Amino acid sequence: MLDIIKVIILSIIEGITEFLPVSSTGHMILANEFVNLEPKAFSDTFMVIIQLGAILAVIAIYFNRLSPFGKDKLDGGAYPQKVEQMSGWTKFVNKLYYWFNHNETVELWKKVIVAVIPAAVLGVLFDDKIEGLLFFPIPVAIALIFYGIVIIFLEERNKSKANYKFTDVMQLSYKTALLIGLFQVLAMWPGTSRSAATIIGGMILGLNRKTAADFSFFLAIPTMLGATLLKVVKAGAMTGAQWGLIALGFVLSFIVAYVVIKKFLAYIQKNDFKVFGYYRIVLGILVLLYFLVF
Repeated sequence: MLDIIKVIILSIIEGITEFLPVSSTGHMILANEFVNLEPKAFSDTFMVIIQLGAILAVIAIYFNRLSPFGKDKLDGGAYPQKVEQMSGWTKFVNKLYYWFNHNETVELWKKVIVAVIPAAVLGVLFDDKIEGLLFFPIPVAIALIFYGIVIIFLEERNKSKANYKFTDVMQLSYKTALLIGLFQVLAMWPGTSRSAATIIGGMILGLNRKTAADFSFFLAIPTMLGATLLKVVKAGAMTGAQWGLIALGFVLSFIVAYVVIKKFLAYIQKNDFKVFGYYRIVLGILVLLYFLVF
């Protein structure tokens, strides 16, 4: 029964924090100090699977926008007449070529993949080393406070800004996508927040709040799926009861993340990110006080 309560608490924390700029990893590290699952192999696998539940919530919300299929996604809304008049393999190959090069959603996915490359490469090379060195409360607290200040500073800088360079993800260039991807590397330090790093990068590069958040969510899909797959491969065998707890956590994290993302997107239409910056600073200070003073 105690394990079920722990699973519910951790799954709700994951669902709430995964896509807000407050660091889900940081929150989970802190939560594990008080709500710890044992053994470690089970805990590690559980954390990975509930993260997958949160990722699927993003896919569900943005499915129509992220699906590249359908003629409405093509330039002009249809294949060229000369392609339609072809037959057999020639027609198939030319349709595929046109779909790949004249499809707005495929173009967006190309930019997302470019943006993923820096974090993917460095993640494979240094993930285990960083986890061993920094996955502790004090480094988390430092990152929470520092990037909380950065978020507030950027909002203050941008509050008088009437025009943004990018107001839709479709406007992003490959260069801008790659630069945002480089900012994502900052999130390898726990407590930074992957979404905070990419949103901060987006704001610095001229994206409005909604566009920065959208691209952050899109970028999360391959980044987090890749990280999840890497950790699942390393996971050990589980018992039937443990898989039951993992399934419960997966469903809960999906539901909570779905609701939170919807509310978050509605919130930033009319509000800025300052509240998240203040939250990070307060939480970071409390963590430092608890672990250094008390």
